[in-house]
This record gives sequence, structure tokens and C-alpha cells, in this order.
Amino acid sequence: MIDRPLTLMAVHAHPDDEATGTGGVLARYAAEGIRTVLVTCTDGGCGDGPGGVKPGDPGHDPAAVALMRRQELKESCDVLKVSDLEMLDYADSGMMGWPSNDAPGSFWQTPVEEGAARLAELMRHYRPDVVVTYDENGFYGHPDHIQAHRITMAALEMTALTPKVYWTTAPRSMMQRFGETMREFSGDMPEPDPAESAAMAEIGLPDDEITTWVDTTAFSGQKFDALAAHASQGENIFFLKMGKERFGELMGMETFVRVKGATGAAVPENDLFAGLR
Repeated sequence: MIDRPLTLMAVHAHPDDEATGTGGVLARYAAEGIRTVLVTCTDGGCGDGPGGVKPGDPGHDPAAVALMRRQELKESCDVLKVSDLEMLDYADSGMMGWPSNDAPGSFWQTPVEEGAARLAELMRHYRPDVVVTYDENGFYGHPDHIQAHRITMAALEMTALTPKVYWTTAPRSMMQRFGETMREFSGDMPEPDPAESAAMAEIGLPDDEITTWVDTTAFSGQKFDALAAHASQGENIFFLKMGKERFGELMGMETFVRVKGATGAAVPENDLFAGLR
């Protein structure tokens, strides 16, 4: 047991990622009096611009998009009651294979040691008891998610801290339900080709490999509202189409793989802070 407030640090790639994968735990643990720290690595400049203008199209201004998304991120953090927001402000690298991957100053082009050193400084300041980020594939292969994973794991090696460390994931059973729900709410959505289906089947983990199942159903309304705060990206946020009730049914359980932790807490566990309180 420790004699100071418990702290959760979530390291995410873009504005809106905090709500999708960890909105429930951020809201739940804030309500339980735990300090919640969000580190957002990029500025989100490769997101949609006003009116839905896409990156690379005429009129898309990454700097203006980044400014807009910064404000939306702050609104999301207010909804989730995040205690502390830290922004590393690297340039958004865009999806894998985009020309923006190679842009000087993009997160994908940033040396891991540089980003890790900045994150390690934040870790030493906040002294998190639990750190959450993505797995080595960034959950679905996004370059900025992969880079967030890399700098987080490297930053931990740079410090003398020994937090419990988790990677976000999804049970394969849920991914199947998610695919069915997407087709339900997108009536004109074509059946995926076999290659896409195979790729989707590899996302997440078999249910029995997931170590940590955190029930955040009671906070799914906050999670939905946090996603809705990212209004400029609404076209890309499928979850908003299903309404709060269905959203809570599908997204009320947040799941993780514990990869570090000296508490001896048994798995499967239902609390990121198991063994710490």
C-alpha cells in the first residue's frame, strides 16, 4: 500500500483516442478519487477539417485542424474529469502509408529516445501507479499508436518507477459483435472482402488471453459524451451513430493485458489497481 494518492497515466496518440479505448476507466477512476493523467502525443492535424474536408484535399489546414482538436480534447477531458492533460504536440503522422508519415517533425519520424525522454520526465513528475498504452502493433497498425507504445515502454526503462503497465486490447468475441453492429447501423455497408475479414479477425485477443476486465458501464454515458466532444471528427467516430443505450451495451467493458506489475495480483482481474489498494 502507498501513502499518496493513486495515479493512472494513459498515453494516447491523438485527440479522441482517450475516449475510445480508455474513456470508461478514466471516468471511473476519477470518480473514485484517483488522479488521472492523460498524455496525448500528437496534435491530430491529419484529422478532418471544418465541413469534413479530408487531409490532402484543397482547403485542409493541418494547423487549424490541430487547434480545433486541442479545444475538443480539453472538452473531452472535462467530461471525463481528467485531472491533468499533457500534450507532446508532435505532428500527426496520418494513417500507415500516407505521405505525412515521412514529414519532418511527424511523430512517426521522431527518434524513440527523444519522445521517451520527454515522457519519462512526465512519469517522474506524476509517479503513476498504473500506465496504460497500446500494444506493439498499436492495436490496429496506426503508426502513431505504434510510436506511442514504443516511447512509453522506452520511457519506463529510463525511470526507476515500477508501475503496473497495461496495453489496451479487445476480446475477439467483442470484435465479432462490433462488426455485426457496424453493419446494423450502416445499412449500405458492403460485406467485407475475405482479406479485410481476416485482418479484422486478428485484431484484439482471444478472450482467455485478456488479463483485465474493467466494468465501466456506469460511466458509458460520460464516455459517449467525451467522444461527442470531438465533433469535428464525428464522421469517423462510428460509435456515435448507435446512441447512448446501445453504446453502453457494446462499450461498457474495457479490457487490457497486464504486461508489468509486481503486486502479485491474481489474473484475471477486474481492477487496474488490484493489489495497490
